[in-house]
Amino acid sequence: MGTTKEALQRFEETAGYYLRELDQFSLEQLQQKPNDQDWSIGQMFQHLINSALFMQIRNIDQLLMPPQDGPGRREEKTEMGSAVFSQGSFPPIRIQVPPSPHYTPEQPESKEQLIDGLRAVMQRMKEIEPVLGQASKHCTVNHPSFGGLCAEEWFLLVEMHYRHHLTQLDRLKRALNQHSVQ
Repeated sequence: MGTTKEALQRFEETAGYYLRELDQFSLEQLQQKPNDQDWSIGQMFQHLINSALFMQIRNIDQLLMPPQDGPGRREEKTEMGSAVFSQGSFPPIRIQVPPSPHYTPEQPESKEQLIDGLRAVMQRMKEIEPVLGQASKHCTVNHPSFGGLCAEEWFLLVEMHYRHHLTQLDRLKRALNQHSVQ
């Protein structure tokens, strides 16, 4: 899988690509959905930002705090989690979750909101990487699909997640271009 420094470098490259991609879209285009089932490009960006800040990085922060009552718990990875981490990436399949108020991201209010969000994730990743070694590999927080992940694995997951959504961005851009041609 590589080191956390390598993962941070890959993450910064991917997040930088997303920031450059944002330049080419108006807010209207960012909010345009190809159909009722798909997210808009802006919603995809919101998903990346929110899942990093409010799930993945939050779990890293929790694992970086010393356990209050002795050693923390160690949960095992699921079969899927083991496969993802041994491959170093999500499977190249489209993962669809039915639309719901809990899971479906809000439309962005502005392009700046997305730029600021991506920059905030980039900043937090830079702050976290040097201190990851302080976290015990024996303490985990459960991921809904992958099972118990330690702080380093949550960190690696942010990079894999951002990379995984590149194919969704390409698909949404093609749909947007087809719509504008018609």
